[in-house]
Amino acid sequence: MRYLTFALTKGRLAKKTMELLEQLGITCEEIQDKNSRKLIFVNEELKLKFFLAKGPDVPTYVEYGAADIGVVGKDTILEEGRKVHEVCDLGFGKCRMCVCGPASAAEYLKHHELIRVATKYPKIAKDYFYNKKHQTVEIIKLNGSIELAPLVGLSEVIVDIVETGSTLRENGLDVLEEVCPLSARMIVNPVSMRMENERIKDLLAKLRTVLQEG
Repeated sequence: MRYLTFALTKGRLAKKTMELLEQLGITCEEIQDKNSRKLIFVNEELKLKFFLAKGPDVPTYVEYGAADIGVVGKDTILEEGRKVHEVCDLGFGKCRMCVCGPASAAEYLKHHELIRVATKYPKIAKDYFYNKKHQTVEIIKLNGSIELAPLVGLSEVIVDIVETGSTLRENGLDVLEEVCPLSARMIVNPVSMRMENERIKDLLAKLRTVLQEG
């Protein structure tokens, strides 16, 4: 039997995923060891391998078959646009992708004015403004604190992930529109879905039962 390989998003999502898998009797001692220098963690008995990756890389590993299964935020799936099957909403890591800015910027959105939008997620922002709102905007890609952009006049609004909204409020910004809800999702490589159909379907069935009971 070949190994089934999981690519998990480093940090909170990986921790939550392992807690969920433990409820299915899937454990991995090695991954719990904080001092381990290993990159790949194995459960020989169940023929499973796990590795940790940065969020944006997870769909890439899954698309190319380096991992059969991945766990990653919906924002990353939308932004990366990889050829993967999204099979399950795991229900944790919940937040929202929103258009935010000072209250005065609401007028620009209402009247579909040509504005600048700063974001870490240019693809999501473009899809929202061009395809859903039919508003022409200039999108500026940033990597750091997006909230800074409207404060220094770089953009009128931002498109960013909002969890509690406290950072926005502290900087005098509001949620002006919601783009989409986000949470952790399980994705599967299309070839693995066919080749390892039984094992993956069995895993998903058990997972959905645990999530429903939870």
